[in-house]
This record gives sequence, C-alpha cells and structure tokens, in this order.
Amino acid sequence: MSCMKDTARRALVAAVVVVTVVVVAIALWRLRILLSLLFLAFIIAAAMRPGVEELRRRGIPRGFGVGLHYFVLTAGVGVLLWQVVPRVIDQVDAAIGDLPRETSQATGIKQEILSGIQRRLDDLPSGERLFDPAVEVTITAFEVGLGIFFTLAAAAYWIFERDRFENLVLSLVPQKRRRIVRDTWNLIDLKLGAYVRGQLLLILLVATVLSLIFWAIGLPFWILIGIFAGLVEIIPVIGPLAAGALAIGVGLTVSWQVATAAGIAVLIVRLVEDYVVIPRVLGHAVGLTPLTVLVSVTAVGLLFGGFGVLLAIPLAAVCATLIDVVLRGREPSEEDVPALLFSAKEGEASRGS
Repeated sequence: MSCMKDTARRALVAAVVVVTVVVVAIALWRLRILLSLLFLAFIIAAAMRPGVEELRRRGIPRGFGVGLHYFVLTAGVGVLLWQVVPRVIDQVDAAIGDLPRETSQATGIKQEILSGIQRRLDDLPSGERLFDPAVEVTITAFEVGLGIFFTLAAAAYWIFERDRFENLVLSLVPQKRRRIVRDTWNLIDLKLGAYVRGQLLLILLVATVLSLIFWAIGLPFWILIGIFAGLVEIIPVIGPLAAGALAIGVGLTVSWQVATAAGIAVLIVRLVEDYVVIPRVLGHAVGLTPLTVLVSVTAVGLLFGGFGVLLAIPLAAVCATLIDVVLRGREPSEEDVPALLFSAKEGEASRGS
C-alpha cells in the first residue's frame, strides 16, 4: 500500500514539474518581445558602462554620464537625419520616377535587374500609402517609440542597479563559487560591450567608405547602397554577399565597367575589414567561429523574425561563454577581451574595488 502511495506521489510530482515547465515555457514565449527588449537594454548598458565609469573616475556622476551618452546618440541620429535622409529621399524619388522609363527601354539582363529594383522600390511606402491608414501608422509609431523608450530607460536603470543585483545573485551562490560567477558575469559584460561598440564602428566605417567609393565611380543610388552595405554588416557572410550582389546588379544598369568597379570596391573593403580592421579593432570579442555565428543568426531569425537577428550574436556569445566556463573549465578572469574605445578591464577593476 505504501509503495502505491509513493508511486502516486512521484507521479503527481512529475506531472506538476512537467506542467510547470510547459507553463513557464509558454509564458516566456508570450513575453519574448519584453525579454528581447530587456536583453537589448542589457547589451546597450554593457556598451555604455566603460564610458560611464571613465567619466565617473573623472568626477562626473553616473547619471550625467548616461545622459551624456544618450545626448551624443541623439545628436548623431539628428545629424544623420539632417545630412543623409534628404539625399536618400531624393535618390528614392529619382529611382521610382526614372525606372519605368529605363525599364521599358532596356533589354536582356539590364531589363531584369531594373524590373527587380522597380518592384522593390514600388513596395516602399510612398506618401499616399503611408498616410492613408493613419490610425495604424500612429499605433505602430507609438509602439516603436514606447519600445525605444523602455529599452533606453531599462539600460540606464541597469547601469545603476547592476552592482546591487550582482551582489544579490552572489549571496545565493555558495562561497567557493562566488569568484567564478563574478568573473564570468564580468566577462560576459565585457564581451557584449566590446562587440556592440566594435559593430557600430564597423557599420559606420563600411557605410561611409563604400558610399564615397560608389559616388566616385558613378554608381546610381550610391548612398542607398552604401548605407545598406553598412547595415548588413550585422549579418555575417550573407550580409556582405548581398551588398556586393546589389552593387554589381545596379552597376550593370550603367555598364559592365561600373559593375566591375563596384564589385572590386566591395571585395577590397571586405578584405581590409577581415584582415586589418577586425583583428585590430574587434579581435575575438565574442569568441565565436563564423559557422557558429551563421547558424545562430539563421536560427534566431527563423524563431523571432528580423528583430531577433540583432540579438543572435550577443546571445550566442553568452551561451558560448557559459559553456566554456561550466563545461570546459576555462578561467574567465584570464580571457582576453578587446578594450574598444575604453580600457574595459581597468573599468571593471575600479568598479570592483
């Protein structure tokens, strides 16, 4: 009789555990947008923290340091909107206006390329289609603005509350494990910050250099293609290939010489980036192989959509770091992380002291 009771009790406990796991999994899936925004906020905080700590060592409080970072970000976006967006709009208007006539006159591969570009540009929101569903546009804009505000606010609060939360977590860990947990935490933070700062520098560098080269060789829509080439730096392997294919395709609408020059430009910039810029600037910030990065980006993109691609590499870096420390027994305090723009190690040392 007692054996049957024990079996029933174990079955009940197992059922409760299974149900709890399923409920938690469903809840996390429902809250994936919120969790994604929180993770993005942690990444932004990791990127800002060395700068905030550097300003703090110079006598500037953390609050002013965070505000200064956000001011620089807002000013940079403002300059981009002021200087670049009008030229982008002019090029889009010119593309939409000229393509039907050029497409009708073109033949062969040039006609196919122009027709493909025209279809893509026709899908862009024009003024008439943009303001027709005013309510939907307003709601979408409000949601995007709310998401941005939440992310930036959470990043700022995380900079202030991180030490307190870290101490709380460490208090729940056995004494002999606290050092390894703290070092692992700091290593993940340093990797995420270095990756974000390095990626932003690469995007700005590639977009600027390629835009100027495309303008010099007479490539149509040079600023659009240059900005596209910079943004797709986020997507490894596929991004640069897509940028090169687009540049060559648009170049073929002018001449094979322009197409060849555009392809060579993308190839040279990519080689310089891979063999000179990335090793010296970004180094092995995330410690991932190209295949791991590609699989991670693809998997996260399929599960969470385009927004998840932005978080794929940081998430993979966190998982890889935990695997190295927990399963492979690597010492986190001995890992080398590139100090991009700031002396990250010194910042963490001063924070710990």
